Amino acid sequence: MSTQGLTAQEVVLQELRSALAAGVLMPGQQLVQEELAEELGVSRVPIRESLKILEGEGQVTYHPNRGYFVTELSAADLSELYLIREILESEALARAVAEVSDADLKDIEEILGEVNTAAAAGDINALAMANRAFHLSIIELSGMNRLSRLIRQLWDATDIYRTVYFRDESNRERIFTEHQEIFRALQARDAQALIKAQNHHREQAVQVLHSVID
Repeated sequence: MSTQGLTAQEVVLQELRSALAAGVLMPGQQLVQEELAEELGVSRVPIRESLKILEGEGQVTYHPNRGYFVTELSAADLSELYLIREILESEALARAVAEVSDADLKDIEEILGEVNTAAAAGDINALAMANRAFHLSIIELSGMNRLSRLIRQLWDATDIYRTVYFRDESNRERIFTEHQEIFRALQARDAQALIKAQNHHREQAVQVLHSVID
């Protein structure tokens, strides 16, 4: 990902997001500002600013006198986040079906190909990025920018757990079938089928992630 034209704080935020999504930074891990500054070659100022943004998104947690840690979700937290996603995404998907064009379908099918390639290769980082692009590209077809932004924030809060999910080969195999169902429903412009397929896909992930958290 290019960092040309970005401020130091934007670059740091981008790097921390990537590390969280890739599972380089794990739930419960302490984030020492001095170490991060040295690793990324910046002062503590952009580190501190970035951590505050991530705290607002729920990706990191600040403990007084202890510092920042990667957020650990409980099973209840995870269920609540995914329930909110279900409510918001259902509206976005219904709108997306009404707006999707043949060109959009072609672009999304190409992204789906990237998902499948990464899954087959066991490239977890690439899979996480392509999977995110696949789902959010559909959400963004709704044309509802505020709604899309809220959904992205909910995704951010659980990215690190999604990476853990993808490490299991059986889960990578499962998403192939589930993604095909989602794409076919979008292709058919069938809102009910699309929402049903997405809900099933989400529920499968929740079940597995509960066992990971436990």
